[in-house]
Amino acid sequence: MHQTPSPSGVLLVDKPGGITSHDVVARARRALQTRKIGHAGTLDPMATGLLILGVGPATRLLTYIVGLDKTYEATIRLGVTTDSDDADGTVTGTADATAVTDDAIRNGIAALTGEIEQVPSTVSAIKVGGKRAYDLARAGEQVELKARAVTVSRFDVLETRRGDGVIDLDVVVDCTSGTYIRALARDLGAGLGVGGHLTALRRTRIGTFDVVDAVVEIAPDAALQRPADVAASVLGAFPVTADEARDLRHGKRLLGAASRLHGETPAAIDPDGELVGVVGRRGDDVKSVMNMPEEQP
Repeated sequence: MHQTPSPSGVLLVDKPGGITSHDVVARARRALQTRKIGHAGTLDPMATGLLILGVGPATRLLTYIVGLDKTYEATIRLGVTTDSDDADGTVTGTADATAVTDDAIRNGIAALTGEIEQVPSTVSAIKVGGKRAYDLARAGEQVELKARAVTVSRFDVLETRRGDGVIDLDVVVDCTSGTYIRALARDLGAGLGVGGHLTALRRTRIGTFDVVDAVVEIAPDAALQRPADVAASVLGAFPVTADEARDLRHGKRLLGAASRLHGETPAAIDPDGELVGVVGRRGDDVKSVMNMPEEQP
């Protein structure tokens, strides 16, 4: 009896607010009728926007996607501080932001642009001693997270709204993976002396993937992006012959083939356009660093 192959590919989802990234994965598992689904880069329940799902064997590609640069659209409220640095938290302080000038805001943003050291939000998924920071914080434990280097290549104000002692800033941020937009809101407010937190967050881009190409509802017949296309887009393509594809799948090196490599870990694509795996340089040779299962006819 012919067995229907399990789905394999990448699905772009426009996550709605009010649900977790894990909720989106659960919906996808039900719709696509497969357990093997993961995502690249968590979005908080409050946040909306681009969530990339790997389905089936294509989950192996998520490790190469999660570290890509990202773009966010957000709203920062100056004058109010919360314990989570976003609107889902409890207000811990207020200050009249009326006197904060546009020039001061520009200077504050400039100080948070470029290569910066950022302390992640206490209510984050970072592990401390094997436990999530947000679990420790909710248990009432004192959580001290270390600063980490991130790069904010763009931090632009799109609109400024003033009223009732607060200032709302609609902003767009381009940044490296691991940047917390909530922390930018917190640090901007702290630098201006009035406090700040995030009231809205939407991720619009991960690498070359854009939210305009994402689906809101995950249908059983959802069109998955082919693993070969995704891998070539993210990593670059390394065309191989049928014999070379077989050798790579069997763990053999391609002797003297390193001169053909472009990039550190490109995607090996066979003559049928299928993804063999991800390869890397071993001296003058090329060796597989991640293999994809061979597609069955």
